Amino acid sequence: MVDRIILPLPTRTLQGHALLTCHVRSGYSTGVLRIIGGVLGGRRLTAPPGAMTRPTADRVREALFSILGPPDPGLRVLDAFAGAGALGLEALSRGATEAWFIEISPAALRCLRANVTTLGMGQASRVVRGDAAAILRRWNTTAARPDPDGADPGLRFGWVFLDPPYQSDLATRLLALLGEGSLLTPDACVVVEHDRRNPPDLRHGCLVRTDHRRYGDTELSLYRNQTSPDAGPSGPPEP
Repeated sequence: MVDRIILPLPTRTLQGHALLTCHVRSGYSTGVLRIIGGVLGGRRLTAPPGAMTRPTADRVREALFSILGPPDPGLRVLDAFAGAGALGLEALSRGATEAWFIEISPAALRCLRANVTTLGMGQASRVVRGDAAAILRRWNTTAARPDPDGADPGLRFGWVFLDPPYQSDLATRLLALLGEGSLLTPDACVVVEHDRRNPPDLRHGCLVRTDHRRYGDTELSLYRNQTSPDAGPSGPPEP
């Protein structure tokens, strides 16, 4: 099921770096998060209550958006395992046209919807409730039939953020689905945050890893659609 919260976007140009995130995983404490910079700098992002939430390290988030650079005009973003919606909201604040968020946790969904509303990003946001793997599998077949989430046959993403629980096979499963290529723009980038002990493979269908960064036990693997002219497998992770 999809929610679309319609609110006017901020009248000021969205520029700068609004960096924020939270994820639903066991063993981490909750906390109030803030957007670090940009026109939304200092604004709070609410996180799910209880012991299931933890923020991604600031330096990892800063490094990621430094690598990605500014979004191309018309860029659409997918934030799977969205938690509070931080990565997708960051992309919107940097100029992405639209962000789709997938989340299954009721507590995280409540915070995600509240954050989208509070930050004035409703008009550019789609919130989809459910299992990310099942939803992507359904979207891959949207061309053959209408989709209840509102995903039309032309749905393509330029940036995709995957941050599943580290000790799971969800990253591999979603990379396989995205590697079919039907949901990606020709120059799409898929970003996977993962534990250094559980890295995904170098290639998944049309996706090839082109960058790999390590930050302690956390690693980022960036995949490009292999139709991109500069796509090629990466070597060891950069520090």
